[in-house]
Amino acid sequence: MKSETHEFAMRFTSTPRGARLARRLVSHRLDEWGHPYTGPLNETLTLITAELTANAVRHGHVPGRDFHVRLTLAGDTCRIEVTDTRGERLPCLTQPQADAGTESGRGLLLVDALADKWGVAPRPPAPGKTVWAEILTPPTTYRLLTGT
Repeated sequence: MKSETHEFAMRFTSTPRGARLARRLVSHRLDEWGHPYTGPLNETLTLITAELTANAVRHGHVPGRDFHVRLTLAGDTCRIEVTDTRGERLPCLTQPQADAGTESGRGLLLVDALADKWGVAPRPPAPGKTVWAEILTPPTTYRLLTGT
């Protein structure tokens, strides 16, 4: 049986409202593609999307520029990419421990814990970067046995 490839891509305003909309649309697409809202893949990818889009708004914002989200589901891999226009502000791939007294600084620690792989790539030819994360989906037989 050949697995389908799905893709969703959209630009969003670089605001908290844009980040919320991106998160909701990613969750909605995953549900449409057979991964229900309360399923582990949907919940995990929605959380990762929330963290990456919040970072794009907070650290990658350039006035008048949007951020871009691309979600792909191909074979056993689900990939989320969030692109912004601040190429000089790269996330640290090895996060130091956040201070227990701070209210922020743990987003990429969550991404690192939840994703099977994640990283950062430059955005040629335009300025900017893409932060991406991948999750391996369970094999079809596992979904059939567990009902997820």
